Amino acid sequence: MTETTSQPIPEHSKRGLFQQLELDVRLLGMIGAFVILCIGFNILTDGRFLTPRNIFNLTIQTVSVAIMATGMVFVIVTRHIDLSVGALLATCSAVMAVVQTDVLPDMLGLGLNHPATWIITVAVGLTIGTLIGAFQGWMVGFLTIPAFIVTLGGFLVWRNVAWYLTDGQTIGPLDSTFLVFGGTSGTLGTTLSWAVGIVATVLALAALWSSRRAKQGHGFPVKPAWAEAVIAGSIAVSILGFVAILNAYQIPARRLKRMMEAQGETMPEGLVVGYGLPISVLILIATAVVMTIIARRTRLGRYIFATGGNPDAAELSGINTRLLTVKIFALMGFLCALSAVVASARLAHHSNDIGTLDELRVIAAAVIGGTALSGGFGTIYGAILGALIMQSLQSGMAMVGVDAPFQNIVVGTVLVAAVWIDILYRKRVGARI
Repeated sequence: MTETTSQPIPEHSKRGLFQQLELDVRLLGMIGAFVILCIGFNILTDGRFLTPRNIFNLTIQTVSVAIMATGMVFVIVTRHIDLSVGALLATCSAVMAVVQTDVLPDMLGLGLNHPATWIITVAVGLTIGTLIGAFQGWMVGFLTIPAFIVTLGGFLVWRNVAWYLTDGQTIGPLDSTFLVFGGTSGTLGTTLSWAVGIVATVLALAALWSSRRAKQGHGFPVKPAWAEAVIAGSIAVSILGFVAILNAYQIPARRLKRMMEAQGETMPEGLVVGYGLPISVLILIATAVVMTIIARRTRLGRYIFATGGNPDAAELSGINTRLLTVKIFALMGFLCALSAVVASARLAHHSNDIGTLDELRVIAAAVIGGTALSGGFGTIYGAILGALIMQSLQSGMAMVGVDAPFQNIVVGTVLVAAVWIDILYRKRVGARI
């Protein structure tokens, strides 16, 4: 009997810089395209595109679509589609607007700015969104109606339900605490933003170090120390640089004076205060973290990607694909309601056109972010980056003075081009295997 000794798995020989850093080529391509896009628009707008003010506005405009795009990843990964997300957002927004302006004052005597108003409003909105999403998922999973048809019907139904709930009128003003979730009305300020940025940096670097230790403990190859240092430095610079940019956007003097007067204070001469991190951005970050954990660390996530990779094999292995479909669409409905909170709070009212064309933006963000329409593959961070690219493209064209119809032409062209590039990339990767 011969004895065998366990040997660490030898580190593979790596040729290029990207191979040593072990970075996703698609991700690098998206980041490169985003950087080129930003530099190009900054030149065309005489330096106005990359100002702290525009970057701040760009981030809060991206949040709503990005939140829904994280859920769309799961939907597309399982080979479905959801065309109703914009209409569902409108319905949830209408429900929450009616609740805080009509239902709560009449039934419970709770007017605007009551401490319980925003809590009840958000809870009702999230519940409605989840139930509608689950209902659509039940029709797809148990009635076996194609998701395209179910959500296309939902696109028509929920948009008009929102219209009837509000009689086609704009509803406002909304609860002041509720508006905190929108953007400029709710930020952390510079000091707390720096604290959050430092904590986030420490946690990100700790997670990177923990992953390296885990690989070493199991004998798996790890990146060279210099490669880990480059990645760690990039993460730290990205997080702290983002916080620094948002902190550099100063609250206008007149608004700051009104804010201090509302608190019974006198504004000192020459006082300068930055906005800092918006609460809506923190909601997006929390959503991204939770969705990433679901995708990578939970049984639900494994079932989702297994079903998307091979639905028949997943069902034969014991996965209840019908119930899984209900869960995915219920989660999508929840995220639509959460986006409705952010979108209506940013606008400070509910309007009939809220969420219009969001279904196309959300799907485009997920696809541009690398989610395969054939199912089985997609990333949360890719979808968020895709949403940021889409919003940057639209905002940049608006600043340059491009007409709205041509903006939609460009966005549609980019979407088709992104899918075509993804097909070529997957064929090339498949040929290497």
